[in-house]
Amino acid sequence: MIKPKLFFSLLIIIFIISSCASKKQLDTIKPEPETAFTPLVYELDPSFINVPVSIKLSDIENQTNAILNGLIYENKGIEDDNIEIKVWKQAPITIRQDRASNNQRIKTILPLKAVIKYRIGTQTMGVNLYKTSEFNLNGVVTLSSDIGLSNWKLKSKTSITDLQWKESPSMVVYGKNVPVTYLINPVIKLFRANIEKSIDEAIQASMDFKPNVLNAIEKLTVPFKMNEAYESWLRLVPIEIYSTDAQLKNDNVLLQMGMKCQMETVIGHQPESKFDAKNILLKPVTDMPNHVTSNIIAISTYQDASKIMTKNFSGQEFSSGSKKVTVKKVDIWHKDNNLVIALDLEGSVNGTIYLSGMPQYDAVNKEIYFYKLDYVLDTKNKLLRTANWLAKGLILKRIQEYCKYSIQSNLDEGKQTMLGYLNNYSPVPGVFVNGTMKDIEFEKIQLTNTAILAFLKVKGNISVTVDGLK
Repeated sequence: MIKPKLFFSLLIIIFIISSCASKKQLDTIKPEPETAFTPLVYELDPSFINVPVSIKLSDIENQTNAILNGLIYENKGIEDDNIEIKVWKQAPITIRQDRASNNQRIKTILPLKAVIKYRIGTQTMGVNLYKTSEFNLNGVVTLSSDIGLSNWKLKSKTSITDLQWKESPSMVVYGKNVPVTYLINPVIKLFRANIEKSIDEAIQASMDFKPNVLNAIEKLTVPFKMNEAYESWLRLVPIEIYSTDAQLKNDNVLLQMGMKCQMETVIGHQPESKFDAKNILLKPVTDMPNHVTSNIIAISTYQDASKIMTKNFSGQEFSSGSKKVTVKKVDIWHKDNNLVIALDLEGSVNGTIYLSGMPQYDAVNKEIYFYKLDYVLDTKNKLLRTANWLAKGLILKRIQEYCKYSIQSNLDEGKQTMLGYLNNYSPVPGVFVNGTMKDIEFEKIQLTNTAILAFLKVKGNISVTVDGLK
């Protein structure tokens, strides 16, 4: 008789042997990925974003007052023409829309103080017979300016339309109070052009759009995360800026600006910004469309796609009768215009099986799936000999269900994230972005040696307001 202890030992050995015999070890040939390095190059239609800009005249007024302050004109040449002039800004400048010019000119009111030294007399036989008198004048100058846009700056062409003195100019000459209006009129001609020039230069300096626009664009081009789980980032790459000429409306300067750019969605680590200010051109145009057309490319490297697919298979078991396997890891790569999907199995079969297919997009369910997914030839032959149950179509169909994933949530979340940047978003102080957008539409898929490219399109509108420029 067999002793009980020996009997149980034999049972354990038989169980181990049968268990080892039931677990098939696959030795499949790996379809090697294309190893020739190819840079990630893709064709992407540029996006055209309409950006109407509105700037309050009160902001121009504040900036002009900050720049044009104190002494605004001085003529020290009394020896040359017997007159010396100093002109100060006496009170804050006010800038409004000129209602008397069909509202297409700027009206500037400049309170000023003038100190004028006038020399009368002569010099004869070496004797100086000059007498110098000084008088102060307070007045208000009214100026009118045409406006336009030139080389990123608001350009004005200003002329004095009125000059009102608070008191009649006069001076004491040899003990008599003599009106000097006849002297002041030529004096006005001397400093008139200089005051007009000073106003134009102050407006131009205060409304240099380039630093503000490029600063705002630079902030917008910093890639931001659209989806935490899939680590997707939206990156905007500007190419050109367009602008119509400046117009006045309701005490605001309106500029219809637009941006030609590329929009990319990158999967994985946060990508670097591609902003380069020196390569952005400002081009004048006559009109601008009133909507946004954005072409977005979603870039998913095979390494990042493999991580997503591995998550999809997590906890999933594939069985036929008593035989079952689980997928422990997924790897994806490109070969012969298809994608190879490598599944590392554990269970009744251990090893790696390889499938091949072409990614497609289901517009109804908004899913990426693999068209005609099948085992590669060597894998299929090995399964038919060692694990025919796994080679059957039912198991392959179930596996295929996990080799697809919906991007509906990604599109929705991407839309909501982008809308967050269109809801009074302020990339820099005083600049606010608002807008609306329609659903994101999927267009096509393109494969490279390193990534899956998905092309998307979105329409909407964007407005940028400038309030309290600093």
